[in-house]
Amino acid sequence: MDRELQIIGTVSSSLKRLEECPKQGDEGAPEAWVEINEAFVPGLDSLVEGQNVTLLTWMHQADREVLAVHPRGDTDRPKRGVFNTRSPARPNPVGMHEVRILEIKRNLLRVFPLEVIDGTPVIDIKSEFIQRRGEQDARTTWGGGIPSREADMLRDVCRRAWQRRLLSGFNGNVSMRLGENCLITCTGSAKGNLKPGDLALMNIVTGEVLAGGKPSSEAGMHLEIYRNQPQAQAVVHTHPPKLLALGVRVPVQDMLRLPIFESDLIRAKFTSIRDNEPGTQALARDAGVAALQHEGIYLERHGLACWGPDPAWALALSEEIEHLAGVHLDVLVKE
Repeated sequence: MDRELQIIGTVSSSLKRLEECPKQGDEGAPEAWVEINEAFVPGLDSLVEGQNVTLLTWMHQADREVLAVHPRGDTDRPKRGVFNTRSPARPNPVGMHEVRILEIKRNLLRVFPLEVIDGTPVIDIKSEFIQRRGEQDARTTWGGGIPSREADMLRDVCRRAWQRRLLSGFNGNVSMRLGENCLITCTGSAKGNLKPGDLALMNIVTGEVLAGGKPSSEAGMHLEIYRNQPQAQAVVHTHPPKLLALGVRVPVQDMLRLPIFESDLIRAKFTSIRDNEPGTQALARDAGVAALQHEGIYLERHGLACWGPDPAWALALSEEIEHLAGVHLDVLVKE
């Protein structure tokens, strides 16, 4: 039996030390280049830009003598067997990464996101699960150039925001960063029921539309937040009714100011910008500056923009702010 492992390529990444690596790719991992060794270049045939693939790596700095670990390195949690974790420490330290191919240059693949350090060996590339099941190609499920996995994430977050009444009908917009680009909802899309044609792919630097439909009229705000705040991996813009009602009842500097612990925690993440006309460059510019210091931005007389490491996190912060706004309104009624 041949047990020899063949290294097919190497990762070139901005991550140089293990301490810099996120635990998972969707926790802020950067894009990276994968250089495929010349002998294996024919195996890249038919891969295309925009395709989602599973990248397998050999985590060469992992401890191969370990059989139990604290999940995510948290010593407050009891140890468990490595075969019930995603820890790189294990007898055979194989890493499995769901990535999207952003660019192909003969034997070079630019992929995103990839949570391994520079120089990590690559041992295999496999097609995405949806393709392996023989279902519709991941590149066409949401339309040409729109990545299916990320599109599904935005659809789910938009539906949850609609169910929680943070947005209604065609208002609001949601996006997520994909390396140098971002995926964003289109203008006129019903957020409770996103469908093919309701998403667009844009270049963050240039604002060029790379695929999909016409981006939201608030796309400029999303782009400015991404340009100014490198930690922003997703932006959720909603029109929370309780927060907007509170903005009518009290001065903006007093919003969410309550004698409870939750108020202090939320207000540390919360700020406001002046009432610029929706969709204008002035609003986009002010939101981008505000995002440097705060994750939750109240757009006076308009709505709320929250950014975070992923769409679900940004939505959760939106929910917390709306909940606290409801508490504040209840207090005002009883006074």
